[in-house]
Amino acid sequence: MITFKSKSSPAVMMYQEHAERILEVLNKSPERGVITAAEAPKVLAMLEKEVQLSKQHIEDLDIEHHKDTTHNVDALDGDGSDLPEKQHVGFGQRVYPLLQMLRAASTEGHDILWGV
Repeated sequence: MITFKSKSSPAVMMYQEHAERILEVLNKSPERGVITAAEAPKVLAMLEKEVQLSKQHIEDLDIEHHKDTTHNVDALDGDGSDLPEKQHVGFGQRVYPLLQMLRAASTEGHDILWGV
């Protein structure tokens, strides 16, 4: 787990693998680091851009999946409506709490720290 801390908001905890993806986008070390209040607007813009790119990627995958998949409802008992829909937790959902923290840190002039 990686815990992001700032005086401007409650701590944000993420699994290492998800936090590493975010920190990779920012060229920051997952071991220990800081996003200063001065850096926060730039970092926020970088992450928001990455969210948009990831949404486009997911939409492209969904289109390809629907092209390649055929469903044989006759082979199922009933109409298949009782099957659970596969849900994908995207980058945007995972990074949302950190985006909120970045906005607060930028507004209130506080740094964000992790690994300390």
